[in-house]
Amino acid sequence: MPDIPSRFEKHIEVTSNELIAVDLLAQETGLSKQKIKLIMQKGAVWVTKGKKTQRLRRAKKTLRQGETLHLYYDQAVLDKEPDEPTLLSDEGRYSVWNKPYGLLSQGSKWGDHCTITRWAEQHLKPQRVSFVVHRLDRAANGIIIIAHEKNAAAALSKLFQERQVEKHYQIWVHGKFSEQATIEEPVRIDSNIDDRTAVSYFSFIKYDAIQDRTLLEVTIDTGRKHQIRRHSAELGFPVVGDRLHGKEGDKEDLQLTAYYLSFKCPYTYKQKVFDLLN
Repeated sequence: MPDIPSRFEKHIEVTSNELIAVDLLAQETGLSKQKIKLIMQKGAVWVTKGKKTQRLRRAKKTLRQGETLHLYYDQAVLDKEPDEPTLLSDEGRYSVWNKPYGLLSQGSKWGDHCTITRWAEQHLKPQRVSFVVHRLDRAANGIIIIAHEKNAAAALSKLFQERQVEKHYQIWVHGKFSEQATIEEPVRIDSNIDDRTAVSYFSFIKYDAIQDRTLLEVTIDTGRKHQIRRHSAELGFPVVGDRLHGKEGDKEDLQLTAYYLSFKCPYTYKQKVFDLLN
């Protein structure tokens, strides 16, 4: 068996009918069929039919001439083990979870086995497909909603877009933040992120003099990428454990928790409240 690179991609044009996916992939890559089956289950194999490309998990799938198989092999990605989330509520059309540090909100072409959506698909009873409604950074932890119907994904996404979802976060930051920043009168930062409006509010909770760090309550009007982390660093108080915008050499896990989520269910019209602190 030839040496297999630790990372490569392979694109295979299907030139005849009745070929079996696992057989063709083994023939073209030198990988064992057992290995390919595992790679397919982890979401790193795709098939293109016309203009549509989607993940292919069925090893025995019969292919048709004109289709294209894509394999994205990254040993480091495939070797990762997903961290286990906690189910807070199964609402049928959607579910609410406590996502741990390290678990992804969404996969990539290299795999999706370490995502909250794939975990939900594999562990919920009865089994259902899963769709991303909103994202939580891989390095962050806390409450996240997963939809199980396209209509539910659209309805819940609309709530976020129209700012009808109340979200609260807690972060530990380096340094002593002003105790004058209260829930009633928080420090407001209005600083564009990637040329888009972004507004965040920071309130003092407590100061840890031994570690010289402050626990803050954060709310946001917008949901830009890394908004809380970037705004916190801009104020001069980087989030503990922030590898991108924080202190150099910070080795801790990111101390950012999405602990509170409240919204009116688009199906029951009842107010749903999820609070990890109560």
